[in-house]
Amino acid sequence: MDLEGYAKQLILKNKADAESELKKRILEIKDISENDAKKIAAAVLEETNFTLNFKEDILTFQKADVSVGNFGVGSRGIGDFYVHGKIGEVIGKTEAVLDASNLDDSGVVSFPLSSPLSNPLSNPFLVLTVDGMHSRLSAFPFLAGFHVARAALRDIYVMGAKPLAMLSDIHVADDGDVAMIFDHLAGISAVSELTKIPLITGSTLRIGGDMVIGGRMTGCVGAAAVLISGEKNLTARKKAAPGDLILMTKGAGGGTIVTTAIYSGYENAATVIDKTLNTDFLSVCQSLLDRGLNAQIHVMTDVTNGGIRGDAHEISKEAGVRLIFDDAALQKCVDAVVLEMLDSLCIDFRGVSIDSLLVICPPEIVDAVICAANDAGSEMFVVGRVEKADAQKPDDRPGMHASMQPGAFLIKDGQETDFLPLFREAPYTPLKKAIGENTPPDFEEMRQKVDEAAEAAVLKKARVVRKILEKEKKKKRNEF
Repeated sequence: MDLEGYAKQLILKNKADAESELKKRILEIKDISENDAKKIAAAVLEETNFTLNFKEDILTFQKADVSVGNFGVGSRGIGDFYVHGKIGEVIGKTEAVLDASNLDDSGVVSFPLSSPLSNPLSNPFLVLTVDGMHSRLSAFPFLAGFHVARAALRDIYVMGAKPLAMLSDIHVADDGDVAMIFDHLAGISAVSELTKIPLITGSTLRIGGDMVIGGRMTGCVGAAAVLISGEKNLTARKKAAPGDLILMTKGAGGGTIVTTAIYSGYENAATVIDKTLNTDFLSVCQSLLDRGLNAQIHVMTDVTNGGIRGDAHEISKEAGVRLIFDDAALQKCVDAVVLEMLDSLCIDFRGVSIDSLLVICPPEIVDAVICAANDAGSEMFVVGRVEKADAQKPDDRPGMHASMQPGAFLIKDGQETDFLPLFREAPYTPLKKAIGENTPPDFEEMRQKVDEAAEAAVLKKARVVRKILEKEKKKKRNEF
């Protein structure tokens, strides 16, 4: 529970019994005396009061008056993708090879010419990523750690690079058990031992310090790699080209599938969870790298963000092409045990993370790619193709879309339909089903407010940077 947030509500509503209300909430969660709870409540209200009257630019921000939940942030759908696009705008275009504006799995930079690692012949790139643990796995620290570690390594591998090391960041609320930290790290380091990729550093903090009570845990894992002959070997989403074929391995899922099994009360949950405990994806990627196929593959990604619907949308947008998927082939790419669970719970496998490896490559290397996957112990299937996009050109083929505009499309029963992400990923727990996946009727109004808030952040950044530069100039003048 966020004590500061709750205290702020009480103060703004002018609650006369604010201290008593806050004390009551504290006693519901913490096993302490009434006197101690009263002291904490009084201190929280005192500190919170100090934060309400600041007017300085650096201590305020323009609110969107749109909550992250209502806009779908983190729910891997239209709202989430929109905010990620805005994040790229706030950061601004950089000199990186790939940055936040590219909507790819990792960021990529080339080494400065002044760096001893810079070499015109090998043209090395630094590849960097970070992944947050599944928010619903707080009560299952080992699984949270295991699956977030795999996710970070996947995001490096799909750029065509071999991860060199990992880092972790763990935040536990004030009443969380210390053992949660150890169990979580055990999950991360289990992946480290299986892949021989060391976990070398990290941070451990409380969520909100003394202001957040309860036992919630969150965290992330980051990973890094050096990609030799970077331009040649980089398998970025923007490289998808007309004529390419789309391949996918069979996936059993990770954090999302584990969460589905646990929180849906699925009777064979233990069997499903066991299916997710593997490093198959990473082994396939290593097999492709060992054969040098990353130099010929155009795109690799993991099917995670809102399922294949979400990833297909992002790739088509980034590359400006049409991605055409065969629905029957897609079904082959989900582990049978996992697919049985999803079907029984009426969850669309196309809209959840199944942790398949998606490869987009020229037809002439398809057999070699599939062979590499098979040799690593995984099945792989051709699931679609890439076409040139032309919004002005009609498509008069039977059952096909009316035009050749960029985007993702699904062929099912001979008919081509839009293959779009919904407002949220397919709801995979009872709570998510209660919230739903439909676009809110006021989405356009919310989007305008989000735009204005993002623009305000850009302007604030410019003001602060300008102020600091002016201070530095003044300091230099005074030195002389």
